[in-house]
Amino acid sequence: MFSKKHRFFVLKKRYIILAACFLIAIVGGAIYFSAILPTFRPNTQKVIVIDAGHGGKDGGAVGKVSGVSESELNLSFAKKLKKLCQSFGFDVVLTRSDMEGLYSPTAENKKKSEMEKRRKIIEKSGADLVVSIHMNSFPSSQACGAQVYYADGSVSGQALADSVQTSLFKGIENSKKTAKVGDFYVLNCTDKPSILVECGFLSNPNEETLLQDESYQEKFCYILFCGILQFYNFKI
Repeated sequence: MFSKKHRFFVLKKRYIILAACFLIAIVGGAIYFSAILPTFRPNTQKVIVIDAGHGGKDGGAVGKVSGVSESELNLSFAKKLKKLCQSFGFDVVLTRSDMEGLYSPTAENKKKSEMEKRRKIIEKSGADLVVSIHMNSFPSSQACGAQVYYADGSVSGQALADSVQTSLFKGIENSKKTAKVGDFYVLNCTDKPSILVECGFLSNPNEETLLQDESYQEKFCYILFCGILQFYNFKI
């Protein structure tokens, strides 16, 4: 039989080991997150509008295999990007935070009503930068890859688009190498740096699966976020 003193030292040793393991877990987690998050977090006092495309009756593109709606995925990506931007010190405004549409229920032209509401949100927010999130679709299931668009003639928009496209090209497989001019209302309605990001093709079975994966969404949004930071010349 062990003495009380012996049992005391055994229990004490166990507690020390458990405490050490707990400390290692905390330190390990801190090292991991510090490795994936920016190393410098200034109080930027900049406002980023993140626009989740579509919503309500306008579901956008539809996954060929799963039937997932673009509007659902747009919102999921937008919310993840919002968390990253807020963690860095940006003020973030979402044009929509749920699956409801932005159009007026009584509007005859709901698409026009929706676009005007997005413009008003951008103007009211005092945005310094706008990112509109979308999913692509094409008749051919072979089409794939993320593409960034900017308004024709917007120097700051092109600079932002180039920065984000370069980041995606380096970090996300099949992403396009070069940003393109796009004639989209959400880009043309503001003179602030603005981009529209087609995150991938729901008409491509492989990308359709990836775009629904939580880990892939986190990775994609982080790399997009890095492109935004590079545009502002912040350390990453």
